[in-house]
Amino acid sequence: MMTVNEVSKLAGVSIRTLQYYDSIGLLKPAEYTESGYRLYDDAAMERLQQILLFRELEFPLKEIKEIVTRPNFDKQKAVEQQIELLTMKKEHLENLIEFARGIQNGGNNFMDFTAFDTSKLDEYTKKAKEHWGETNAFAEYETKASSRTKDDEKKLWHEFMKLFEKCGAIKDSEPKSAETQAMVKEIQDYITQNFYECTDEILAGLGKMYVANAEFQANIDNAGGTGTAEFVSRAIEEYVK
Repeated sequence: MMTVNEVSKLAGVSIRTLQYYDSIGLLKPAEYTESGYRLYDDAAMERLQQILLFRELEFPLKEIKEIVTRPNFDKQKAVEQQIELLTMKKEHLENLIEFARGIQNGGNNFMDFTAFDTSKLDEYTKKAKEHWGETNAFAEYETKASSRTKDDEKKLWHEFMKLFEKCGAIKDSEPKSAETQAMVKEIQDYITQNFYECTDEILAGLGKMYVANAEFQANIDNAGGTGTAEFVSRAIEEYVK
């Protein structure tokens, strides 16, 4: 058995993230001590590896939960796809390193941009998601995304982050104030309109993820200022009560 602190250090996942995984039923500890401390066995550690593999494929946590709990979940297939994805990422990084060395040595062709081509990696990732992404939310997201260009996607996410910038401007307000709750509704409506139907249940999960996931928190705080992610998370918690 391993404690939550030991798992955190071994896997490079924060204790807060592990606690969140427990709260949403994604990764339950094998048991709890009499004092309430989480203990993880080999099966739980294997599940954590599976979760981290799918996070590398950029799956939302809700979909990861649905995938890894399926009776017909093929662990071997998941590992094979992850190996292929990481190999392609490695090749892409090696090309970029070689390109950078060329710049350093002054020998690059200024018309050569092949090192920045991620089309094969993008295509593989898309196929992997198509294989595993059988949830309604993912299907809806894929349908909407299929009609958008990369520039459309960038604009969409830029506008989405603008909402968090607006949240940052009012982050000193009470999370349950009318102004704040109207802002949460705007976020929910934006997700529904552009990505997938954002039910209160999904929104609640997103709110927790905004502070449990370091990358999400950093992006939101970068848009609205330090503390914005925490503020939005608390506001969403009030909204879905």
